[in-house]
Amino acid sequence: MASEKSKIIYTLTDEAPLLATCAFLPIIRTFTAPAGLQVVESDISVAARILAEFSDCLTAEQKVPDNLAELGRMTLLPDTNIIKLPNISASVPQLLAAIKELQSKGYKIPDFPEDPKDDAEKAIRTRYSKCLGSAVNPVLREGNSDRRAPNAVKRYARKNPHSMGEWSQASRTHVSHMHGGDFYAGEKSMTMTKACDVKMDLVTNSGKTIVLKPKVSLLAGEIIDSMYMSKQALWEFYEKEIEDAYKTGMMLSLHVKATMMKVSHPIVFGHAVKIFYKDAFAKHGKLFEELGVNPNNGMSSLYDKIKTLPESKREEIIQ
Repeated sequence: MASEKSKIIYTLTDEAPLLATCAFLPIIRTFTAPAGLQVVESDISVAARILAEFSDCLTAEQKVPDNLAELGRMTLLPDTNIIKLPNISASVPQLLAAIKELQSKGYKIPDFPEDPKDDAEKAIRTRYSKCLGSAVNPVLREGNSDRRAPNAVKRYARKNPHSMGEWSQASRTHVSHMHGGDFYAGEKSMTMTKACDVKMDLVTNSGKTIVLKPKVSLLAGEIIDSMYMSKQALWEFYEKEIEDAYKTGMMLSLHVKATMMKVSHPIVFGHAVKIFYKDAFAKHGKLFEELGVNPNNGMSSLYDKIKTLPESKREEIIQ
């Protein structure tokens, strides 16, 4: 193997995988060193990606390379070897925590505008959005990850089925899902007969057209897939299931994440927060708006926002 190819890239990420690296990476280097392989680190943590995105706000000493973009380029080369550790699909609260920590270390990056008021704040939010959700996997895997089980694994599972526990016929545990108005019902796909450009428009109830994406270039034979969800259908589903859980004394567990975190996931969850606390939003909606409450950021964000209120008002909202 040529010397310039005798290299394995080991990604640094966040949380538990980063902690595990302290023990795991030395083991890898111990086994690869006799073979003349060099194991180099590439930081693609949320903090590193934030700093790379806002390099124009940093001093020369603080600047870091855009490792994710470089790894994306290298994945197209046949001789690239990358050990990719699990990485977080950053939510807004996680992003805010990372920004706060970086600012406390002297990095003069801008605040994240939860409710952008002008074009400048919208531009900042757009840049930060590149660090949210599953930002890494689409780059390193060139699209959604393929999570189909290999045939050998399937055969073993069929021959050795997992034993189930004893289930009582009286158990009220059940799984509910939408029966219409969801992404599955609103999905459409088509194969392009020739290369062309398409754009994405949102036509509002008033007839106004909002351009969501001005241009997407497609190749001949490429498949484009689109889907949408009805907000009203989602609200009705949440209301029905929350009410049913309340009446029957069941614990409600909500799962909205697919194989990879998408931009839509916090929005879908935000509607659940609004429906669960619908009385509070109906009564204190204007106050929540003044406080900058965004249900897409979860319940902890809601409670953090009302901490600034007088105790009597805070208790009124909680009750």
